[in-house]
Amino acid sequence: MRIGIDVRYLSHGLLGGVHTYTKHLVPALIDLARPEDIYLYADTKAPFELTSLPSAVTVRLLPWRGPWSSIRHDLLLRRAMERDRIEVAHFPANYGFGPRGVATVITLHDSLNLRSLRDSVPGLRASNARTVRHILMMSYLHGITTLALPRADLVITDSGHARDEIVRYGHVDAARIVVVPLAPTPDLRPYRDADRRAALRRRYDLPARFVLADAMKNPGVLIAAWRLLPNPLRQAVQIVFFSRRPDAPPVVRDAVRAGDARLLARPPREDLVALYSEADLFVFPSWIEGFGLPALEAMAAGVPVIASNRGSLPEVVGDAAVLVEADDGPALAEHIRTLLTRPDEAGRRREAGLAWVARFSWRGTAEATLDGYRRARAFRLARTAHR
Repeated sequence: MRIGIDVRYLSHGLLGGVHTYTKHLVPALIDLARPEDIYLYADTKAPFELTSLPSAVTVRLLPWRGPWSSIRHDLLLRRAMERDRIEVAHFPANYGFGPRGVATVITLHDSLNLRSLRDSVPGLRASNARTVRHILMMSYLHGITTLALPRADLVITDSGHARDEIVRYGHVDAARIVVVPLAPTPDLRPYRDADRRAALRRRYDLPARFVLADAMKNPGVLIAAWRLLPNPLRQAVQIVFFSRRPDAPPVVRDAVRAGDARLLARPPREDLVALYSEADLFVFPSWIEGFGLPALEAMAAGVPVIASNRGSLPEVVGDAAVLVEADDGPALAEHIRTLLTRPDEAGRRREAGLAWVARFSWRGTAEATLDGYRRARAFRLARTAHR
């Protein structure tokens, strides 16, 4: 089975969930499939990230000369796949067009691209990114995803919640959607190196105790909850926000100026892994998640987790995390206080998280994905037979 995978996310210098998904799924697929059956399609915008690939894996580098090249490749990548006589075309980044007659698989991580611009703009406003450029980008992603989705033979998504949302907004037959959970990356584990931990604390001037959080995931409710905590606790513990973007919402910058928080912009991956392990608690009150991988990452690093009860998070974290309504500051404050002041409860949550996260692996994700490829070929054959 000749498999073609659009891996341009690994040649654009990008970060985020789709990048993590593609970077760890592809090597796991190569380990399971015959390497000579794998064709990877990147471009030349940035150096291709995957190294030490088996020599039998074919990598095609498409020329990138500017933003219009990305749009051109979105529409015409199928021609390169057609020349390679691909049998299954996989697009891991929410949309794509396979060659005519070829089984096409799209991984649609959530329903955001399927929603109207009216639904998308509040999210842009909340992230301080309501600009013409972002609105144009969201409009393009909405248009190309809604165009590509009906043509796919199979849709892979990360959670049952995402599947239901795709059915709702994309009007896709649920029988054509397969849920394949993600997994923490192999580097996520309790960090044991005392010297490197001490170096990390010196480098970032970390407080003795801190709560870790993503600066782009509903930080306002965490800051509001923080101000409800007893003063002695606030004096002893601080919030440390990380962000994969250089800017941060105004509410985070205000909290930093007030001395309640620190902001680490674009910390290297190795440092982020260590930050998880050093934290007393990870708080993830996100409004919407197709999967919510950071919550699992924190569990894998041995950190107690508080997450919102929105989107896919309840099914992703199970009973191992504390769940709270995303905008309920008082309830969040109470849970934070409990886990920061009761070592027994924090320890129980830590052990529950480590046990829960053990059921997720990239090998399992790859096995389910390969099974999806086989189903997609069967769907394609059935479609062809009925014409």
